[in-house]
Amino acid sequence: MNFLIIGHRGVMGVEPENTLRSFTAAQEAGLDVIELDLHLSKDGVLVVMHDTDVDRTTDGTGPIADKTLAELRALDAGRGERIPVFEEVVDAVRTPLQAEIKDVRAARTLAEVMNGRDLAGRVEVSSFHDEAIAEIARLVPGVRTALIAGRYGTDVVERAVGAGASTVCLDIRRLTLEIVEHARKADLRIIGWVVNTQDHLRLVRALGLDGATTDYPEIKRTGRFTA
Repeated sequence: MNFLIIGHRGVMGVEPENTLRSFTAAQEAGLDVIELDLHLSKDGVLVVMHDTDVDRTTDGTGPIADKTLAELRALDAGRGERIPVFEEVVDAVRTPLQAEIKDVRAARTLAEVMNGRDLAGRVEVSSFHDEAIAEIARLVPGVRTALIAGRYGTDVVERAVGAGASTVCLDIRRLTLEIVEHARKADLRIIGWVVNTQDHLRLVRALGLDGATTDYPEIKRTGRFTA
């Protein structure tokens, strides 16, 4: 498999994160995969946002779970962008997606959308939560899943295998050769995040990872030539 450059929340280093504007820019930059985050609104819609509340990325305040889709749509998500729903992203870009879910409830709602629109081949589902990965795998035949970890040791490999994940997405600042070798023995793909500097890109290449998640589209151009 080719080395993948994954756009973190689109290209959040240059556009408002998790917006259609950011996702379109990621596609135009030629990134291989677009990563996004999903939460459920009060009325059960999969909205594309990272945090549990709207405070950091919009002009509103309060938890996403306390707001209906209509209330969320009224907010400015940056440069006049509105908070998208998952289906809008699927329709807006052709690039493969990596959708991060936060819990089992979101997994079940996402499974309905993926099965209804036959998205198992296009959307990889990721999570920090083993049970969410296991649930989406149970509900969506053939779905590819990835376990994300920020604080981890070699045990992350056993966790991924136990949850049925084929990939681990790991914080590059904690990644060691021992963990890489352990993951390879389990036949896991390894993605490093967040790779925003040439030093981190060189480390990713030196460790022989399968890809890098980045905030900046420029990493796509330089990644081809970095050994």
